[in-house]
Amino acid sequence: MAEPHDTSVPRLTTVTRTQGDNAALKDGTVTPHGFRFAFEEVPVLVQAFRRMVRGLEFDISEMALTTYLVAKEHGAPFTAVPAFLVRGFHHGAIRFDPSSGIRSPKDLEGRRVGVSRGYTVTTGVWARMVLQEEHGVDLSRITWVLSGDEHVSTYRPPANVESIEPGRTLEELMASGDLAAVIGAGYDTPDLAPLIPGPEEAGFAALRERRLYPINHLVVVKDELLKEHPGLGADVFDAFARAKLQYVERLRAGDIADPGPADRMYRRVLELTGGADPLPYGIEPNRQTLQTLLDSAVDQKILTRAPALEELFAEDTHDLTA
Repeated sequence: MAEPHDTSVPRLTTVTRTQGDNAALKDGTVTPHGFRFAFEEVPVLVQAFRRMVRGLEFDISEMALTTYLVAKEHGAPFTAVPAFLVRGFHHGAIRFDPSSGIRSPKDLEGRRVGVSRGYTVTTGVWARMVLQEEHGVDLSRITWVLSGDEHVSTYRPPANVESIEPGRTLEELMASGDLAAVIGAGYDTPDLAPLIPGPEEAGFAALRERRLYPINHLVVVKDELLKEHPGLGADVFDAFARAKLQYVERLRAGDIADPGPADRMYRRVLELTGGADPLPYGIEPNRQTLQTLLDSAVDQKILTRAPALEELFAEDTHDLTA
């Protein structure tokens, strides 16, 4: 393996938020084969997504899953590797005012619901799917009010989506009664509560009963680099996979100092699945989850069609798992 100072080894600008499954890459415990990461820190990660989508500013970037799907459909010249860095449950993302008269998710029909940032934000996509599939909500009967714009500027949302008035916030509209609920906002507003009771346990129940285990983020690589360096996709996958496996072993051993919410969630997933890897990488172990999201994205008019999964990932990663 080449040494880090070897100038013949490409140094690829990379953005990924430090977290359990990539910490070994960030501290140098795990090093990639054939290239080196040149990490760039972007304090607000969603800004990195936008910079990658609109300006191709990085060689390798962590990215929200539906941001990637929309960007890919609109011709973005980068391709994912199936290293799924972040997973989570979104039942708690839907918040409402218990004094408002709303009693169940079905009561949102015919009303206006706020959405943090854009319609294609991954949390919003998964949360709307929960409303539809678990609570029978007709999403087309809700007007979705966005607090921001889309990362992919050429995307056009369906007719029942509108933007917030300039200078207003979702929290203000909730307080005035203009919105029945919000998705991905209002977490620090004391008057708001999760619309779905016991959201954490509802998420784990969906995992047990329907194998619903949402993917939030993956990794993308510039197409020009994948073409210029054959095998780069597999090398990027391998580096992230080796770092993740170290983290999972620490989870299994209970060797996480000061565990955060994500660590505790992954540990619970371990327990519920009899010790299965809570962060499986690769297309095959995630085929059902990915297909579920693709189908829902088409249903929500985020994508015009559901591509074959293999179209979304670098060719040299199709058969890789970790």
